[in-house]
Amino acid sequence: MSIGMILRPLLSALLLLLVLWPELFTPVFAPLAPNGGPVIYARATLLSLSLSHLGLVFVASLAATVVAVTLAIFVTRPVGAPFRPLSRTVANMGQTFPPVAVLALAVPVLGFGPGPTLVALFLYGLLPIFENAMTALSTLPAATMEAARGLGLTRWQRLIRVELPLALPVTLTGIRLSVVIALGTATIGSTVAARTLGEVIIAGLLTNNTAFVLQGGLIVGLFAVLIYDALVQLERYLARRTGMANTPKSMP
Repeated sequence: MSIGMILRPLLSALLLLLVLWPELFTPVFAPLAPNGGPVIYARATLLSLSLSHLGLVFVASLAATVVAVTLAIFVTRPVGAPFRPLSRTVANMGQTFPPVAVLALAVPVLGFGPGPTLVALFLYGLLPIFENAMTALSTLPAATMEAARGLGLTRWQRLIRVELPLALPVTLTGIRLSVVIALGTATIGSTVAARTLGEVIIAGLLTNNTAFVLQGGLIVGLFAVLIYDALVQLERYLARRTGMANTPKSMP
């Protein structure tokens, strides 16, 4: 039995307990709380904050995936090839601006709430997805593409039936990186009134309550590790199905 087969259920069980029954960990966090102060964050349930946090990450990552993959398809066609340098520059700009700066610029336009956070996560997630999708679509096996042409497939048919399925494992690597980045970055959304697990961390920093900081950070970290590992397993499965070599590391 591999280490991963043992760790996955253990980490999953720990995450569920932290989110659903955090009071069970009161003895663990109590030494980190200030004297007479609360030990478990109770202004909002950790379950509701976790669901809101994951929802923001999902929406932003989905939007970034659609835009980045569409852009990668465009610049890997003959008509879009001249725009490849410009597209790379635009995608890079998303990570050039710190998320905090994006939030500051977005709040006057979108107001407080989830809007500015979604914009920041979307911009921050574009680059890894775009670069991986573009690389995958640009390095498809020539023999396979020639065979597809020989079968009489149109350009759209080759794209849908051949290119995108073959490029999916490598593209998913970019999506995985983007999602993990978004999971950590989303915590700053609480500074502009978005409901995320950053609310727990910020409350701990403001009240000098390390127990709160550890609760929020631990839950975000567990989500990141488990989602990262799940996407790695999916990549490996797709790589085997498509015959494309792509073996990222995960829990053994």
